[in-house]
Amino acid sequence: MKVDLAVVTPAYLDYTFVGLESLPGPGEERFAGDMLRSPGGGAITAVGARRLGLETALVAPLGDDLAGRFVRHALEQEGIAVGEPRGSRTPTTVVMPVGGERSMVTVDPGVRARASDLESLSPRAIAATLEQCDLLPGDTCAFVTCGDDDARAFAGRLPNPSRKMRALFVNRREAAVLTGVEKPEEAARRLTEVAETAVVTLGPNGAVAVMGDRLISVDGLDDGPVIDTTGAGDLFAAAFAWADLSGAEPELSLAWANLYAGLSVSAHTGIGGALARERLLEEGQKRGLPALAV
Repeated sequence: MKVDLAVVTPAYLDYTFVGLESLPGPGEERFAGDMLRSPGGGAITAVGARRLGLETALVAPLGDDLAGRFVRHALEQEGIAVGEPRGSRTPTTVVMPVGGERSMVTVDPGVRARASDLESLSPRAIAATLEQCDLLPGDTCAFVTCGDDDARAFAGRLPNPSRKMRALFVNRREAAVLTGVEKPEEAARRLTEVAETAVVTLGPNGAVAVMGDRLISVDGLDDGPVIDTTGAGDLFAAAFAWADLSGAEPELSLAWANLYAGLSVSAHTGIGGALARERLLEEGQKRGLPALAV
């Protein structure tokens, strides 16, 4: 099958509390208005990429359980190819959004994609996490994200891939842990040791990126209250990949990715904030972004 983007980033089932009063302390109880189920982790990247028009496959394995069947059905409804179940448990995360931020608790049995899982797809590009660098074929364009666990694992010792990643996306905290540098611009410069483009996202303040010897930045959005930031980084990566694979220059890819992620936080859950391509293009036109050849 022809695939634009193969997602090996681990996928989860997310349970998201809606309207949570505050996080409980030891021995305390707090109440929420609702709890939503939705695909999480790499599945958010896959949904974002597919809604933007990329032919997408989730290569990250889902377990043969109720959670895995739920995530599989949701992705197949989006038109995303999903591999066969593997393992008995699907990773699961409880998400607790409060005051524009969120806390999470995850149970992850640790089953991961294998290099052989990619062989039948011949994807144009791969979305992965930093821990999966050894899995990536040397001749394939790679868009790589980082989580708290990846940042701690590679703190002070960046991986040594056979070929530089196309782009690496980290938030401010992850950048500081990886490089030991607090200033995002300097951290991005250091991260270009392993990536052609190193992006440090800054939440409501936008993002900075280093591409070769160029430093560029984009401002954050001020479009209303932040409801749920879950998946914003995953959607940033999906939109950057979409723009890059459409032939956009890195500066424009960064601008579209920043817009997509910034708009996503106004909805509950990661996939709830993943806009369709037509809606994103409309929002970009309002803000004067050059159109893409899509």
